[in-house]
Amino acid sequence: MEITLRADGLEHRLAVDPRTTLLDALRERLGIWGPKKGCDHGQCGACTVLLDGKRVNSCLALAVAHDGAQIITAEGLASDSELHPMQASFIEHDAFQCGYCTPGQIVSAVGMLEEVESGWPSHVTRDVNAGEVSLTDEEIRERMSGNLCRCGAYANIVPAIREVAEGGRLR
Repeated sequence: MEITLRADGLEHRLAVDPRTTLLDALRERLGIWGPKKGCDHGQCGACTVLLDGKRVNSCLALAVAHDGAQIITAEGLASDSELHPMQASFIEHDAFQCGYCTPGQIVSAVGMLEEVESGWPSHVTRDVNAGEVSLTDEEIRERMSGNLCRCGAYANIVPAIREVAEGGRLR
């Protein structure tokens, strides 16, 4: 099937098998290497992208179902050769070890902060009617629980995210 993928600000027209996942289309057809194939079952978050502004495990999404959608990967977060604040914060806080999960962690963190700004509660939100979410370490951990790090860099990931959230440096 012929589809159009708008990935990281560029429009790509391509023919794909209807069974092709968004992850495979990005990596194998477009050469976008940020989203990683970790578990291929939507359990690790290494393949996280922003799809029309929402966090998605791209290994579970069929490319044909997202014809024309806006896709942002870790590569697309940076602008004019300047790192996105979340990318810079991960570096400043040494929030990675092997780096395999890092692109998915960063993209997920950006999407998560957008959800917080929109007032979306989580499982651990104390007052779901408050309209504003207090982004505690517990909230960050809960909201990022779909992104796993086999190296255990969580001790630095949480402060990296908190710094961006507290500094209002999302963009």
